[in-house]
Amino acid sequence: MVHETTDSTFEADTSKGVTLTDFWATWCGPCRMQSPVVEQLSDEMGDKVTFNKMDVDANPKTAQQFGIMSIPTLLVKKDGQVVDSIVGYHSKEQLEKILGQFVTA
Repeated sequence: MVHETTDSTFEADTSKGVTLTDFWATWCGPCRMQSPVVEQLSDEMGDKVTFNKMDVDANPKTAQQFGIMSIPTLLVKKDGQVVDSIVGYHSKEQLEKILGQFVTA
């Protein structure tokens, strides 16, 4: 399950373990393509990675804080530290490979 995070909950939602946050907006075509991929990964990797999504129009503070200028941007954090930032649409296989670097078996 992909959790909806906000400016006020983002730090708590991404402070433990490996997290992926999908920064998106309703008007963004590539975001609408990325969303089902993130949902599918969440179903498959939800026990190892916490998946979040954040609407940048409703939550501009966090996007600004992390310098997110283009969406979709996927921010990967491990134990609260940013370890990767991925801009644009990415396939399930690409994201699995990236997340696999940070997930311990």
